[in-house]
Amino acid sequence: MTTALEPWTPRDSLGEALHQLRMNGAFYCHSDLTAPWGFTVPAMVGHLWFHLVTSGVAWLEVPGNEARYLQRGDLVLVNHGSGHSLRSALGVPAPSVADLPKEIITPRYDVLRYGGGGAPTTFVCGAVRFDAPAARHLVASLPDVIHVQPEGPYDTGWVPATLSLMAAEAKELRPGGEAVITRLADILVIQAIRTWIRADAGANRGWLGALRDEYIGRAISLVHRDPARPWTLAALAQEVAMSRSAFAARFSALVGEPPMHYVTRWRMYLALDVLEGSGATVNELAGRLGYRSEAAFARAFKRVIGVSPGAVKRSAGP
Repeated sequence: MTTALEPWTPRDSLGEALHQLRMNGAFYCHSDLTAPWGFTVPAMVGHLWFHLVTSGVAWLEVPGNEARYLQRGDLVLVNHGSGHSLRSALGVPAPSVADLPKEIITPRYDVLRYGGGGAPTTFVCGAVRFDAPAARHLVASLPDVIHVQPEGPYDTGWVPATLSLMAAEAKELRPGGEAVITRLADILVIQAIRTWIRADAGANRGWLGALRDEYIGRAISLVHRDPARPWTLAALAQEVAMSRSAFAARFSALVGEPPMHYVTRWRMYLALDVLEGSGATVNELAGRLGYRSEAAFARAFKRVIGVSPGAVKRSAGP
């Protein structure tokens, strides 16, 4: 199952990981709100929420974190599928957003108009998930909240530019406007993650930090590019010109697990991705990932994922 790199794929390990991300939006919403207003967004496991303030102000409350004041041009990502609340002022009642009346534009795009008639606030919001094995590592590395402010430490001028385009589309939903807004929203999410990685010291730890390491980052990239290769500890160490003991110790310290555990887990994440979305048989997939028998592959899959590959395939349907 060797994956050939496209000619323009970034050659640094972190760039490759970001390049592989595939975003899938669960839904998007444009909100026209008037004070006093408030609503609670339910938890959605495996998803990342974003809220972009196109006008007005708001307060964001995420359990376990301090309340954040938001104003025009602010973008927040709420990670790990956490439930959270948005309000015009602290203490304002915040019913579940699912119980508020919405205008359904498409099955994945709503317009919410709600509030007491006071000062206006508008949002573009959405829930997205990443359909790529690397996303599991990336999302686990993110903080609970990423707050991007115009001219703040995370911004390089792209927020105001993208905001102006989204605001123009949201003001008057013309034909194709939903597609424009959702694609711009996807760009905002990726840009916010990229700038957090560049600006925050927390991005230098764990899996993200390992990708930046000259030796371990290269080893991870090699595994990602060619997961079916019969990797051994010795082979990986030789590829990055390190001794086996030094490589194993460095890899475990940075990534948090031994090299061969990572190789197996990466293969199983790839297998899960394929089983959930294609017609490949378990036997075919075992061969594509370098396993000599379906039984050996199935044992590894169940050990890492927790269920059998056959069960995943059956739940995915025809």
